[in-house]
Amino acid sequence: MIARIFLPFAIGYFLSFLLRVVNAVIAPDLVSELSLSAADLGLLTSAFFIAFALTQLPLGLLLDRYGPRKVESAFLLFTAVGALLFSWAESFSLLILGRALIGFGVSACMMAAFKAYVSWVPKERLALINGCHLAAGGLGAIAGTAPVELLADLMGWRGVFVVLAVMSLCISVLIYIVIPRRDEIPASESVAKQVKDYGLVFKSPFFWRITPFTVMSQAAFFSLQALWSGPWLRDVAGFDRDIVAWGLTLIAISVFVGFLIGGIVTDWLRRHNISSITIGFYGMLLCMIPQALLLFEINSFLTVSIVWMAFGLLGTGGYLIYPGFSQFFPSYLAGRVNTALNSLVFVVAFVGQWAVGAVIELWPEQAAGGYAVEGYQAGIIMLIVAQSIGVGWYYFFPMMIKGQSPT
Repeated sequence: MIARIFLPFAIGYFLSFLLRVVNAVIAPDLVSELSLSAADLGLLTSAFFIAFALTQLPLGLLLDRYGPRKVESAFLLFTAVGALLFSWAESFSLLILGRALIGFGVSACMMAAFKAYVSWVPKERLALINGCHLAAGGLGAIAGTAPVELLADLMGWRGVFVVLAVMSLCISVLIYIVIPRRDEIPASESVAKQVKDYGLVFKSPFFWRITPFTVMSQAAFFSLQALWSGPWLRDVAGFDRDIVAWGLTLIAISVFVGFLIGGIVTDWLRRHNISSITIGFYGMLLCMIPQALLLFEINSFLTVSIVWMAFGLLGTGGYLIYPGFSQFFPSYLAGRVNTALNSLVFVVAFVGQWAVGAVIELWPEQAAGGYAVEGYQAGIIMLIVAQSIGVGWYYFFPMMIKGQSPT
């Protein structure tokens, strides 16, 4: 029965992550075919994040009222439409709309699954099943690199998105048909009461102590891993397109391993009364080290791979905040706590991914094509500074509540 619940949702999250990172591979095609600037590319790709973010708060209410099966299967229909529109688009505005619809559509793929697992999976195994679910996203990240590059060589980037549209439709149908209906009990609370309960989350000092660093760290992770890692490998490391694709594959593999290890370690630490927030916090903190190393002009494939794989592995630490975070709130608020955090993460990810592109564009393009190394350095410094502010906020936040410190 657990497999019947897990597999459809895991496949949905596989698709979600694939769509999140696919632009890192096809970025050169988009730039050359549609004459996009660095800021345009950042804005286009980050449209996914802002649409995703704006969905999170109402998503929590929809999941509580209609259940994960109906909500995710319905949302994935928008993903199919968005991917199809993206494949047809000849203008920047239509690309933005298609990308935004994709982000809107896959916005339920993590939270719907987490809510379903709470209903079906024993509490002592939630961290493990959540980790396995996230690992499915890591597999999607892998599929969104070299395999997409190979597929794009065969049918072009537009053909790739037609395939993704068909996949979205099929997964929507799969989830609707296969997932049981046990959790589809109408919420007894009014919508007004459910909305009001978000105030309990946003008024919590604990929420505001942890959230800034989590948000800044995840924004940096998404900005680099989902888009700027590919151009960095091309322009800073000097790799050709085939090597870039394999470099992105190694990063994606490290993300998969990070998710898998995170789930296993969290499950083990739970038995020793160590919160997943503790592991997530130090993972995010250590992730700033490989980001700092990206400021150097390194072109050895081995060295570059080690640095970027460390980034991918440690960057998944932010996801460990979610299962631990909701434990500090009443159980009936669990879904809304995570969607509240997720909404802020993706708003800042939208700003961060676009801002890196805007900063890169401040420097003239290189004579041989591509963006200036100094632009990447400035963009990464901006991300590191933002995360450092988040760390400082965590340690100096004046409203410490006894028993709520995650470290």
